[in-house]
Order: sequence, then C-alpha cells, then structure tokens
Amino acid sequence: MRGVNFGGWFSQIDAIQEKDPAAFPGCEEHVRTFLGPEDFRRVRSWGFDHVRLPVDWQNLFDPSVRPREEMLASLDRAMDGILAEGLRVILDLHKCPGHDFHSGISEKQAFFSDPDLRRDCLAVWSHLGERYGHLPGVLLELLNEPVAPDDATWNAVKDELARHVRRAAPKATLVVGSNLWSNASEFAHLLPVDDDNVLYSFHLYTPVVFTHQFAPWIPHPLFQERRSYPGDYLIPDDGGSRLPVEKGVWNRDRMARHMEPVFAFRERYGVEVACNEFGVYMAGPDRASQMAWMTDALDLFGEHGVGWSYWNYKNLDFGLVSVGESLFEKSPQYDNPGRTDFGILELLKSH
Repeated sequence: MRGVNFGGWFSQIDAIQEKDPAAFPGCEEHVRTFLGPEDFRRVRSWGFDHVRLPVDWQNLFDPSVRPREEMLASLDRAMDGILAEGLRVILDLHKCPGHDFHSGISEKQAFFSDPDLRRDCLAVWSHLGERYGHLPGVLLELLNEPVAPDDATWNAVKDELARHVRRAAPKATLVVGSNLWSNASEFAHLLPVDDDNVLYSFHLYTPVVFTHQFAPWIPHPLFQERRSYPGDYLIPDDGGSRLPVEKGVWNRDRMARHMEPVFAFRERYGVEVACNEFGVYMAGPDRASQMAWMTDALDLFGEHGVGWSYWNYKNLDFGLVSVGESLFEKSPQYDNPGRTDFGILELLKSH
C-alpha cells in the first residue's frame, strides 16, 4: 500500500479555520469544496493506491450521537468518488467521544475511564461500520493515535472496539494502532486482536523533537530548538513532556532500531503492518534534513515491506499541496502554479 492522508477535510476542520479564519466558509461549505474529484484523479495519477480518510466524530454526529445526515451525505459522496477512481480507503476515526490525540499531549483522555463515552464511540462505529464496512476496498481504523494511560488499558479497549466494529462490518479489514500516538516502540506491549482480518498500524514522526520542531501546537521548550538530521540531540531530560523525547544520535540505523518492535510483532503473530502517518513539519527543519529523514523512512519501509500513507495530501503543515496557508505563502517548495511540493512528491513516487 502506497497512499496519502486526506486530513483536514472531515477532520481537524478547526485547525483549517484557525489558519485563515476570515476566509473560512463554514464546516459544510468547507467539506463541499476542500477536496473533490480532481484531487482523487490527481492522487491516482501520481501512482498512489489508497487514501486514508480521517473523520472527527463531532463533524458527522451531534452531541447525542445522532447522525448529521447532511454531513454523512457528503461523506457518502467522498467515499464513492474515491473508490470510483480505483483507490482503496482507510476510514479512520480520528477523534471519538472523549478522545483527542492532540489534547492527549497535555491531559488524560476520559474515553478510557468513562464507560458512557465508550458507549457513544461504539454508537458512532455502529453507524459508520454498517454504512461503509460492506464496500469493497474500505478498511476501518478503530481509533487514531490512542493515548491510553497504560498498555493493558489499550489492549482491552481496542479488543472491545474490534468486537463491536466486526459485528457491524463482518467482512471489512480492521486497522488497529499501537498506544501512545501509535508509537512503533509500543508494539513491544501490543497484543493481537482475536480476528484474522486486521492490519496493524504505527505512525512515524520519530524523533519528534526533530520532525515537529517549532510546531506551534507543541509549545514545550524542547520542541522550539533548531535540530538537523542526522544529528546528535543533547537533551539533559524530558522537561516534563508527555510526548516522547528521543535524545542521542539519530540516523538511519537508529530509525531502524526504533521500528524493530513492529517487525518483531509481525513475525511473532504472522500479521500485516503498515505506517499510516509519517512526515516532517514543513516550517521546522531545514530542507536537506527534511529530505534526509524522509529518504531514510521510505528506504526502511521498502526494505522491510511496509506499506505507508503519507501525512498529508493538502495543508495542515505537512501538505504535498498548500493552498491558503499564509505561513507557507512564500515557501519555495510551493512556488509553482499548483502549489505542489514536487520534491517530496517525487521522493514518494520513487518508493
């Protein structure tokens, strides 16, 4: 699998609005106009075979978990259009009741301790599973970047989610990530689901102090320093960060060692694995370091037979395409009529 994420369409709409509030057209109009058939054709023409489509539950359901039919009708059209181009779709529940991967940076997620919130999540999945799980080429990702308090909790909750989604979608491939923002190292503690149609997913942004340097949504001082890759990150301690702070020398060999728990899990249980998100913040590292990190990641995916979904197709600070993002208005990689980062695109296409 070689694909891209369609983040910022049905998910993280608030982040899109924050970047250009004066031009934000409202949620429904944004969904109607942000992506469309031309984008699906472009992704297919670039040689990708799937898209990962994140959805935030509150954009599709009201607070009582009643479906917002006008938004779900838009999602119907999106799914139909993507599939019609011959692309598979990983339908990813990016945020669910009581769980937000971003707020997990600073606070505990009530989803793991409140059974009412988990029941609401199951209700969301009942609807999404029945509505889309029967479609050929659709995979269902249980929860994006879980931030459970411990491994035992995530192992139990992901089994609960998997059993429930399987009842709603008997034939669909389920996608299950590891704990702590789908960190590869957490595969050492992950247990397989009792199901023989599951793809296991990790995300690769390691080391985060490199890939997310100067990201405004991570104000911790450790992430506001200039770092190159490869590099030796001399960090005395984690400074109280909930995000992993991976100090020391980082290069291709260190990245390979970081992914070893994923490969060991695959061999131990005879399952399939993929990297469903990876990338480098566009306003962070220097370009040479960004390209070096991307090259090492893609080379290792290829060497180990790991499928991947690049984050992100459009905007959200990682986009192959950047439109209307004032921060990147003068960025040289987007200085062309299509506002397309052809350097990263050609690197992805070569792998």
